[in-house]
Amino acid sequence: MSGWGIALIVVATMTGAFVQGSVGFGHNLIAAPAMAFVDDRLVPGPAILGATVLTGLMLIRDRHGVHLGEVRTALIGRVPATIVAALTVAYLPDRSLAVLFAVLVLVAVAISATGVHLRPTSSRLLGAGALSGFMATTTSIGGPPMAMLYANEDGRRMRGTLAGFFLVGSFLSVGALVVAGEFGAESLRLSLLQVPGIVAGFVASTLGARRLDAGHTRTAVLGVSVLGAGSVLVKTLL
Repeated sequence: MSGWGIALIVVATMTGAFVQGSVGFGHNLIAAPAMAFVDDRLVPGPAILGATVLTGLMLIRDRHGVHLGEVRTALIGRVPATIVAALTVAYLPDRSLAVLFAVLVLVAVAISATGVHLRPTSSRLLGAGALSGFMATTTSIGGPPMAMLYANEDGRRMRGTLAGFFLVGSFLSVGALVVAGEFGAESLRLSLLQVPGIVAGFVASTLGARRLDAGHTRTAVLGVSVLGAGSVLVKTLL
């Protein structure tokens, strides 16, 4: 791998880690496309493992904001949805699914922008967890459905709870790749290339999180959600 490729990986993962460490999600939205451009072996396995390192750091930092009951409820929805998604993509065109989910995210953002405040109730957590797992499996972008429920909550609560949810989800994904023979020693080695950028971005995100906690979390969540949905549409339709 060339020097410029490694430099691009560091910059992309640092930027992604800063965004997710500040807002609560969005790392793979930024880092994964850049890594795939450098070397397609970096996705999905190494990219997922890198995100696992980031969510682990976030969970330690924002542990006082974690609501374990909400994490558990969302995971109850995610696990079966992930399995269903893996089966679905074998029979339905992932292009159609990507467009559908991107449109759903944009509709949810529009509803939230009108002033409707969604709260993370048990039924909504089940639904958002399922949709997040399905989207993550079919489009690699699963953050917006869960983040939308926490757009009006305390920033630390959102970051901590989402970190717990994403951490378990990432381990499930990596485990599935190992079982399928798609993640081995080479994938682990490639994953290490992300560590410097992730650590640097996470450290910088502490300042970003403080600024967003001063009343800007909702705006950031809606903005990153629109960016994620837009990137899926552009990638799928062009």
